[in-house]
Amino acid sequence: MPGSSGGCLSVLCLLGSFYLLAGDPGGCCRKVSLQYNPGLNSSSVNLLHVRAVGCNNTLHYVWSSIGAPTALLVYTDSESSALRVNWTKLLSPSPAGAIVVEPAGSVLYSTAVVFSRVFEYNGANTSDLTAVHEDNFYPTYDLADFSWESVNRTLNETALSATFQGVSVSDPKGAFRNGSISFRVTAYEESSRDTLLPRLLHTANSSKVEFIVNRVAPRGNGSRFALEIITVEEKGGRKTLESLRSINDEYTPTIFEVAQLVSDARNDSAGPSFLQWKATAYSSQNAMREDSYHCRYYPLQTANRTLPRLSIAHAYFGEALASQHSVAAINISFGSEDNEAYEEKGYLSWSALIGFGTPPKDTFSPLVMAIMVVALGTPVVLLVAGSFVVLLVQKKRLEEMAAKDHLA
Repeated sequence: MPGSSGGCLSVLCLLGSFYLLAGDPGGCCRKVSLQYNPGLNSSSVNLLHVRAVGCNNTLHYVWSSIGAPTALLVYTDSESSALRVNWTKLLSPSPAGAIVVEPAGSVLYSTAVVFSRVFEYNGANTSDLTAVHEDNFYPTYDLADFSWESVNRTLNETALSATFQGVSVSDPKGAFRNGSISFRVTAYEESSRDTLLPRLLHTANSSKVEFIVNRVAPRGNGSRFALEIITVEEKGGRKTLESLRSINDEYTPTIFEVAQLVSDARNDSAGPSFLQWKATAYSSQNAMREDSYHCRYYPLQTANRTLPRLSIAHAYFGEALASQHSVAAINISFGSEDNEAYEEKGYLSWSALIGFGTPPKDTFSPLVMAIMVVALGTPVVLLVAGSFVVLLVQKKRLEEMAAKDHLA
């Protein structure tokens, strides 16, 4: 029926326009460059500088495994702002002031995210980290004490990605004989959606970090892992933990929750910073939907929180960091009683976005739009078609009555 295809097409065009307008999470593009250990001719330590230049501003992401793996984020209002690293000071016992962004007056906002510890515990009876008895925890993996391979060998300037891969230095039971813990980072030049699960929607103002536990031998049956993340916020600011219900069910079915840590230190130019993730992880490197783990996060901890003794956050914010900045921590655990245990596949990956500005927000996916086309388009088409049939019947009756009158 011509009217049916036309009606559905009209609805589809309308929804498609809405998707393009509401689904574009930023619209701006950036020129991104990666630099490994700037100013140091050595691969004995890892520091990756991601410089993302936009219109009248620059985002600096400094990722490092010197001490606990850390992401330092600095937003400037200059396209020519630059990172300066004093390597002698940075590698000394007193690294304060070793990392600066110049000119200092161009810096509008800065924050840091520190990946401090990995917990392993027996989660056979409960996956709730807060309900696990202390006897069911294994010795914690302190990431500041890991040995990390050179990031330079994984640096991909085309894909704008690199991987920090490490093993525990103290490993009496050989859990890391064939395994590792990694942080894979990816930068973006424009707004889009990842092709790999969980299909995160990102902006040019964000980067992705993927936490990976690969072939690390579990220390017991029913082992679960949890990651501790510590954030540093400028004095007077704080992070707020938010939970959103996504309306987009095409990419991670049955997982509708998006969680995010958002700063309330809102600079008119920089906007807030954020750490955003979906409440799902995966048990396969080539993840399919059936490989999903459930993620659980816990209330933000702000009382008496401190940073690991080694982190580039100290090099940028100074040694008096705890008294002059707001420090908070959050734990994220992976797997539930209904999920298969980690030891069955020996793999775990979890992804998050870190960046500036308004966090990306899912809108209607093509699948949801198609359902709406059917839901909204079909009744409209039936109504129009029904009205057309009624008019035809009435016209035919009028013609028949007119013919009878003529014969009479």
